[in-house]
Amino acid sequence: MDSDHDRSSAGGGKDAWPQALNRPAEARDTPEAIPPTPSAPVAEPPATGLGIAGLSFPYQVVAALALSLIGLLACTQVAMVFLHVAPSNTLSKQHGKTIDRWIYPEFEQNWKLFAPNPLQQNVAVHVRADVVGADGRRTTRWMNLTHEDGEAIRGSFFPSHVDQNELRRGWDFYVNSHDSENRPNGLRGDLSERYVRRITMLRLSERDYGGTIERIQLRSATSSIAPPPWSNEKISTRPVYRVLPWWTVTPDDLPERGADQDRDEAHGVEENQ
Repeated sequence: MDSDHDRSSAGGGKDAWPQALNRPAEARDTPEAIPPTPSAPVAEPPATGLGIAGLSFPYQVVAALALSLIGLLACTQVAMVFLHVAPSNTLSKQHGKTIDRWIYPEFEQNWKLFAPNPLQQNVAVHVRADVVGADGRRTTRWMNLTHEDGEAIRGSFFPSHVDQNELRRGWDFYVNSHDSENRPNGLRGDLSERYVRRITMLRLSERDYGGTIERIQLRSATSSIAPPPWSNEKISTRPVYRVLPWWTVTPDDLPERGADQDRDEAHGVEENQ
């Protein structure tokens, strides 16, 4: 009796216990007082592959301007190089100075469109000097200036234009303004000779010969490039020398003196103006 009364009291009355017994198992195990937990919203993955469209409006404007500028520079570069290497035409004649200012010296081209003629020879410039010192006069060995420039360029990610072009263009300038007997063939002959002499003395001034350099002599060694192994062409690769006469060194050939003279001449021109 007491146990039945206790069960009735714990169940909340006489009808509570039979109703609990008649419920299904799922209803008896799950508390009815606990409400279901709402599910949290799932964040959407960020959009990918949108490119410029995925940027904010100010960044879209900056990106569009940058792409437009790059495209304009690329088209200008292609057009300038084309006009530079193309045969002479109306545009290249009318805007020749503008094209040259754009091309030289960074984008120089050594070939012509529709008529390529690449250089098939190696040209090296050598120099030797007469030195007067305490032990008398002596002549140095031949020094390969072109080889020294090549060593300065090799392996460099940003080679200097001086190492690449100064001596090479100076020698081309001299050869094109002199005949095979080393006589000037125009008004630029004397200028090219002074230019080569200053370049040479600039290189020699970096060395200590234990005396004063009184004379210098230059020569070029030209050798043909050997054909590829699969070619049947026979070409001699022995160097051919072009020896220039001895030049007496003057104060104008020295780097310091030449620079001072250039400044004095420029200063005199400004005063006359």
